[in-house]
Amino acid sequence: MKMMTWEIFLTENKEHLVKQYIDDVISGKISSCRFVKLAVQRHLKDLETAGSRGLYFNEVHAQHAIDFFGRFLVHSKGEFAGKKFELEPWQQFIVWVIFGWKNEDGTRRFNKVYIEVPRKNGKSTFAAGVKLYLFVGDGEGGAEVYSAATKKDQARITFDEARRMVMRSPYLSKRLNVGKNNIYYPKTFSKFEPLSADTKTLDGLNIHAAVVDEFHAHPTSEVWDVIETATGARRQPMITAITTAGTDKHSVCFSYREYVRKLLIEQIQDDSFFGIIYTLDMKYDWPDIEDDDWEDEKNWYKANPNLGKSVKIKDIKDLSIKAKGMPRSLNSFLRYKLNIWTQASVRWIPEQKWKDCAFPVELDDLIGRPCYGGLDLSSSIDITAFILVFPKENPEDKVYVYCRFYIPKENMLDRVKRDKVPYDKWWREGYVEATPGDVVDYDYILQDIEELGKKVDIKEIAFDRWGSTLISQKLMEMGGDDWLVGMGQGYKSMSAPSKELEKFIRSQEIAHGGNPVLSWMAGNVVVSEDTAGNIKPDKKKSNEKIDGIVGLIMALDRATRNEKKESVYETRGVRTV
Repeated sequence: MKMMTWEIFLTENKEHLVKQYIDDVISGKISSCRFVKLAVQRHLKDLETAGSRGLYFNEVHAQHAIDFFGRFLVHSKGEFAGKKFELEPWQQFIVWVIFGWKNEDGTRRFNKVYIEVPRKNGKSTFAAGVKLYLFVGDGEGGAEVYSAATKKDQARITFDEARRMVMRSPYLSKRLNVGKNNIYYPKTFSKFEPLSADTKTLDGLNIHAAVVDEFHAHPTSEVWDVIETATGARRQPMITAITTAGTDKHSVCFSYREYVRKLLIEQIQDDSFFGIIYTLDMKYDWPDIEDDDWEDEKNWYKANPNLGKSVKIKDIKDLSIKAKGMPRSLNSFLRYKLNIWTQASVRWIPEQKWKDCAFPVELDDLIGRPCYGGLDLSSSIDITAFILVFPKENPEDKVYVYCRFYIPKENMLDRVKRDKVPYDKWWREGYVEATPGDVVDYDYILQDIEELGKKVDIKEIAFDRWGSTLISQKLMEMGGDDWLVGMGQGYKSMSAPSKELEKFIRSQEIAHGGNPVLSWMAGNVVVSEDTAGNIKPDKKKSNEKIDGIVGLIMALDRATRNEKKESVYETRGVRTV
């Protein structure tokens, strides 16, 4: 390996941190999952046997890579901003192994690296440092180094971190030219840039190194495949996938994860591939065991090697308490904090949490109060929901929810028999309005909304802009387009108010009066979550009707947006200083 033109530097550690880390993992002093233990054992076994396969370990080169971080890199943000980038023992182990192992001809053994670790363990910062070392530390002429992702914004995360590191480094900033979208090393004519699948062309690349960020978010193997095929002209390229757990066990990311598992249990052999995963020990990985208890704090260390450093134990505790209350919060906690692969869709509202919010709601008590509506229209023969949300009048008040449900009268009994849902009982009790005919009578619904508008102050009504053209036209005739708001049903529109509803339920700040129709729908709701943590109700995956909850979320969105617009001076007056 051709070293950097500046001096080779070795840290004089009488008790080397990497070797201590290895001993502590093997002895159990460091709480580690099976993936980590097997990765350490693989390294130790290779030290004894890999020579027969033409491999050897070079401690000088391994230490050279470790020292690069502490000598030339500084953290660029957060509580560590401006401090030297001293690698944690687990990071040192990874760098030690991937840069220390050599092929018989002296080139690097590992050209593919897979690292899976939860959020806030510094994975993007670590990946940026690794790529900077490959950029300037290999002495590779005309090196092309990329931070790759599905979208340019995601690709920039690691690149921008590397860019800030260079700008803060007294040594590197003098030798590298830094632009907004490019870092250039004149001495070797090398470049470091962000790269994404939405780039106009991915052809013509001659890649020396690349980091694929948040691999779990990649819907296909396109980016990885392009990078892999573009490294053929390089002597010792390295592609690194770094990610948190995802939700799709049929994804390309999970297939590589499974490859790592098979590699570590020696079901397959690939001397060019390094993999390590920080998580809990779960039955879906290891059928011979039971799942680790996610509530046991000792297990949190298995998944979070930076616990007590960049990952704060108090934050984990607070989130674990929240996770106990809501299934969706639990899924997010398991994925982002414990690196456990979860389903994209989960049942959302726990029955008891919903029951705890069954505070009385009487329309007569809400006369004249401002409110916001959410209208979720069904198909022409199904149930339709109109939900009103009344914002708090003071901090101690509740957010009140008033519901109206409509179903065609002539097919109601058929629906009862077919769906085994007591629409007839709810109608007799006054919770459902039976509209004339065998299809939804929109004129009846509009008249009902108009009557409600005479009692309460309806500020706005949100509706699905893609599914209600006819009734929206009639609503505009009633009140004008200044109070009718078309709302999309995707993650962008629905995530924020869905999380707001979740928060109100958890804190018992919402009152729904125990309405049995809305309560039934609350028990049906399944939410889907995208890779960015956004959520939305998923009608296709919910096993029954959820129209009332969708209407509630839309109404809550309008209420929340308009409450935030209110000037602070209207509530507390003008202050003088």
